[in-house]
Amino acid sequence: MYPKQALNAISFCIENKYPILLKGRPGCAKTSLVEQACKKMNVDLIVSHPVVSDPTDYKGLPYPTKDGKNATHLPFGDLLRLINADKPTVFFLDDLGQSPMSVQASCMHLLLARCINGHKVSDHVTFVAATNRKEDKAGVMGILEPVKSRFKTIIDIEINLDDWIDWAMLNNMPMELVSFIRWKPDLLDGFKATADLINTPSPRTIAHAGMIINQLKDTTLISDKDKELMLSEMIAGAAGQGFSVEYIAYSRVWNKLPKIEDILKDPKKHPLPSNDKLDVMYALTGYLASKTDKDNYAKIGEYMWRMTPEFQVYFLKYVNRLRPELIGLTNPTTKKFTMKHADLLSSLDR
Repeated sequence: MYPKQALNAISFCIENKYPILLKGRPGCAKTSLVEQACKKMNVDLIVSHPVVSDPTDYKGLPYPTKDGKNATHLPFGDLLRLINADKPTVFFLDDLGQSPMSVQASCMHLLLARCINGHKVSDHVTFVAATNRKEDKAGVMGILEPVKSRFKTIIDIEINLDDWIDWAMLNNMPMELVSFIRWKPDLLDGFKATADLINTPSPRTIAHAGMIINQLKDTTLISDKDKELMLSEMIAGAAGQGFSVEYIAYSRVWNKLPKIEDILKDPKKHPLPSNDKLDVMYALTGYLASKTDKDNYAKIGEYMWRMTPEFQVYFLKYVNRLRPELIGLTNPTTKKFTMKHADLLSSLDR
């Protein structure tokens, strides 16, 4: 299931108090989707990590009775929150598949009976869990069959280009990185399980690269010359050497794009990139979208209408995310596009 679909599925399960298990490769946005769903549904989120827990952690704190002849378990911390929750709350068991079987077994009573050593879990609580797969070399030995069956459904999270790009633009990823991934979409799904101390491309690691790019630009602690030297190495450390080489080459293309001021002087005649320069076309489309505002939208539109329909669609998708107020069908520039390419309008996700 693609991320946008999964977000709806998680929200549906939260609404109906259905326990749900998410599975997928490392970095495919499982945790992020749970966080987004909780924000969307305005519910509290409690995150638990069974992989670093003991079986008794889900029972409470052992405590002697007053007569000293017996002992009981007193819920505390997050367990107490589960009992006392007075508003919709998600209890998220992250990386459940990496946890020991004994810990998984201790979760069964929590998931099925909704009890903590005799204390009833609040009806406001929904259980959500996530795990990697065995083939991901993430330390997953499997999940106990009776634990799996405690979940109403198990969803496999897949990677989707448009979903990631939408997320990236809403989360301030650098536009040059967004357009680079549009040009090289296979890199988004480039995860390879390895025992080596290297990262490979995935939605998570590419997002880390984006954060590095943004923050390295803004820092005043490092000279511009040193920033250039650091950038390729830090991106390689974030998402892999191959990813870094291709991105750095693309960033050089981005840095040589014509200035927006020059294009706006005569958008109907300013030279277009050659059709065989796809990297330039992808970069220029992203660059122009990032510079579009209500004052120059019409002129940039005049320039973009001279490019192929594919890049016009990309341009409008970008603007739709960055400046959604410009894309109304009453806008003359948007109307011009829809009249010319009505068959492509459906590909513009509003």
